[in-house]
Amino acid sequence: MIDTEALRTQPELTGENVVLTQLDETYFETAWKALQEPESIRLTGTHAQFTPEQIRDWLAGRPGLDDRADYAIVCKGDRVHVGDLALTDVDKDNRSGAFRIALNGPEFFGKGYGTEATKLVLDYAFDVVGLHRVSLEVFDYNPRAQRAYEKAGFVREGLQREALWWDGEWHDVITMAVLGTDPRP
Repeated sequence: MIDTEALRTQPELTGENVVLTQLDETYFETAWKALQEPESIRLTGTHAQFTPEQIRDWLAGRPGLDDRADYAIVCKGDRVHVGDLALTDVDKDNRSGAFRIALNGPEFFGKGYGTEATKLVLDYAFDVVGLHRVSLEVFDYNPRAQRAYEKAGFVREGLQREALWWDGEWHDVITMAVLGTDPRP
């Protein structure tokens, strides 16, 4: 049974170095800046261009949903917004969901923020929400993210050949998943 109230009320999740807190319009400035950052755009494969109004509206609509959880990733000490993540596409019948994460720029890469945040949200997904399976997609040109996902327990399941067109060439999309019954790192 999926706990949709846990999704709707979305508790703050605290780790050793990061805190996951409800993503909302208070994070507009850093979210907007991240959407202009070329490396973050490339790593997420984002082709769309957004207006500030679209981003404000989207952020304002995150709290209170019962079919997903959107979190801001902030540093535990100074509450600097380093990125965001989401547990999306929650399928109540099959107790599954999808995962995505984006750090706000290269200054936050390689510091362990993403790995720790991923582990926190997986504990929440399995132990609180009641999911059985969480899946994700990652591009072949992002081995750093693939390693971080593996550290969090994700297992490679498949390959979508030439599924992303980026900078004039095709790239594969790797699918990964973790089950609630898998060992937790």
